[in-house]
Amino acid sequence: MKRRDIDSGQTFDFGRTAERYGKYRDIYPQSLYDRLISLGIGKPGQLILDLGSGTAVLPINLSHTGAHFTATDIAENQVRCGEALVRAKGLDNIAFKVCSAEDTGFAEGTFNAVTAVQCFQYFDAEKAAREIRRVLRPGGLFCKIFMDWLPFEDEKIAEMERLVLRYNPAWSGGGFRAFSYQFPSWAQGRFTLETVESYDAALTFSKEAWLGRVLTCRGVGASLPKAQVAAFEREYRELLVQYAEPLSLKHQIHIELYRAAKE
Repeated sequence: MKRRDIDSGQTFDFGRTAERYGKYRDIYPQSLYDRLISLGIGKPGQLILDLGSGTAVLPINLSHTGAHFTATDIAENQVRCGEALVRAKGLDNIAFKVCSAEDTGFAEGTFNAVTAVQCFQYFDAEKAAREIRRVLRPGGLFCKIFMDWLPFEDEKIAEMERLVLRYNPAWSGGGFRAFSYQFPSWAQGRFTLETVESYDAALTFSKEAWLGRVLTCRGVGASLPKAQVAAFEREYRELLVQYAEPLSLKHQIHIELYRAAKE
């Protein structure tokens, strides 16, 4: 994938990180899933399309609700890894499809809800919004979710970002500051806003789990050559020695919930 507004147009591919992604990217706290359920995402019998699903982290963690999920992603390696995880867990309510968010190929009005976790920024927002509205049933829900680490509130994170930038100066994924919301242009005429929520959370990681999570990020595993990824890993392991385990790392979680507008 290549976007002029991301990493100065540098190519990245999360499919390259699929094995590590499946192992280390199940990182969202239970509070997020509890909140989604309270907002109506994950009702028994509900048909939910998860866009940019990667290895199906959200469908797996909400599979106990009795909803039926279709996990989609453009990276075939990610989808295959997700399928393997679902088989290993014995889940029968998660299907998969390799497709883009802008052109899913599903029939109009197929789903009760659509979710997009940590991925909407990679979509063509106008085209994806049009497709989301098309595949939603009347009154259906679209939930946009993302989580950011907080480098200006946590020196451990700031140190990691400095190292990523030394290996990949084009990376634009760091430096996150406080979230502010403005109703987006892509939602105009397609959706009404149900709620916006944002809250801080201190997430706990072993050093190995945090290293694995960082290695899957866009600025490292999804873009750097293998030799550079290995060099980054060696250097970051040395930096992590100074910290006690487990690591408590500051993050901020954001939920935007929209309802399909009447036509």
